[in-house]
This record gives sequence, structure tokens and C-alpha cells, in this order.
Amino acid sequence: MIVETLQGGVTSTEEIVNPPEQTYTVAKGDTLSAIAKQFYGKASAWPQIFEANRDQLDDPDRIKPGQVLKIPPAKA
Repeated sequence: MIVETLQGGVTSTEEIVNPPEQTYTVAKGDTLSAIAKQFYGKASAWPQIFEANRDQLDDPDRIKPGQVLKIPPAKA
């Protein structure tokens, strides 16, 4: 009789399913478009950052140096 023991190499899929949230501290002269270009590769993705930060932003044109913005994972 042969008995085989199998061991899996995956301990958690949490990081894959829920990637860690990134943040970005606004610098003087930054815009949501420029931040979106930096993180997502396209300036037109700025509404994604705006919506993720509605708790501290009322106007997408009024971000302030020193604000720490949440950067959500890019939408597919």
C-alpha cells in the first residue's frame, strides 16, 4: 500500500481578492488627472479617485497639498 501526502502551497488568497489600498499625498500643483495618469496610466480615470475620496472631496478641482487620497485598484 502506497500513501502519499500532499501539501498545498497557497496560504491565503486575500491579497489577490482584496489588494491592499494605496494612498497618495497630494503635492502642490497636483490634479486628479495627473494622479490618475501616474497610478492608472490614463488621466481620464480621475473620477475613480474622486469617488473613492468623496468623504473628503466635494469638488474634483479643489484638492489641497497634504491631503492623503485613497487610490482604489484600477477597474478592469
